[in-house]
Amino acid sequence: MERTGKYSLKGTPLTLVGPELKAGDAAPEFTAFAGLGKAFDSRELKGKVRFFNVVPSVDTGICDAQTKRFSEEANKLAGVDWITISCDTPMALNRWCSAGQITNLRMLSDFRDHDFGVKYGVYVKEQGLLARSLFVVGKDDKIAYVQLVAEMASHPDYDTALAALKRLLA
Repeated sequence: MERTGKYSLKGTPLTLVGPELKAGDAAPEFTAFAGLGKAFDSRELKGKVRFFNVVPSVDTGICDAQTKRFSEEANKLAGVDWITISCDTPMALNRWCSAGQITNLRMLSDFRDHDFGVKYGVYVKEQGLLARSLFVVGKDDKIAYVQLVAEMASHPDYDTALAALKRLLA
């Protein structure tokens, strides 16, 4: 399934592949990489509150700032599995974490199969990247909050996403 009109880069429309998920939908299971040759299966997250920070590439300004912001928030909110996922290679993600001394986020790479991107509807066909987005998933394995940032070159609404997460933890 391809969707247009929901996402752009500096006004140029881009195509998203996959369904348009919304609050109340079951969180799709997916596979990704937690390191080079180290597969990750999302079934290990079942029954946990999780926050997905989805970025095009941690090596860009907005993605870097966005991921660092959620790393700061992870230090304040316990009981959450904080996950950043992109199509960056596992080596690039590890290098970025080492350079920024980030140790409190689970960094996942969707570089090979784009399984997360397609199942969560955020794979950008023209670029082979993931669309900037946020997903909050509850212990019931249902999506509680979705934010697709309509313009790739824009920051997400941090406060609204964090408020949704805090409501889920209350």
